[in-house]
Amino acid sequence: MRQNAKKVSPMSNEGRNAYVIKHLTDAFLSLLAEKPLEDISISELVDTAGVGRASFYRNYKRKEDILKAYLDTLFREWTDEWKKNDGVPLSKQIHTMIVHFEKHHSFYQLLNERGLTYLLKDVIIGICGPKPEYEKTQAYTTAFVAYTLYGWIDVWFQRGMVESADEIAELFSAQGLL
Repeated sequence: MRQNAKKVSPMSNEGRNAYVIKHLTDAFLSLLAEKPLEDISISELVDTAGVGRASFYRNYKRKEDILKAYLDTLFREWTDEWKKNDGVPLSKQIHTMIVHFEKHHSFYQLLNERGLTYLLKDVIIGICGPKPEYEKTQAYTTAFVAYTLYGWIDVWFQRGMVESADEIAELFSAQGLL
């Protein structure tokens, strides 16, 4: 007796998971543009994404985790540049970060409109804030710069990002913060 060949998806587990994550992210951002975070249910999200509920929970614990993962993806290109440019003046690095925000203006404005810019704080502090190995002066100095930068970016978003990235970088530098 001959056994039937098992039908296997041509997509790898990694490929399927990337597909699920992309669809959940796209659906979530689309729903977030329509309504506040708290009004989006997991059921609505997975229905809109066209994936199973288990797919959501296999990748995320909470809806905010989708935004955190998306922020990590957006920042990965920028952090790769940051690491390559080690030794470049902080003012140039800050300018590059601000240009990043300007490049993804619509996404960051959506975060602002929905009161979710606090999610950026951890990303900014993680990138340019203090590290455990820093000596005390460097730790406090980098904390000051990182938290100040987050505050400036939050205000910039609240103002509708009317100033250009160059203007924000110049204002930041003019304050003697760099």
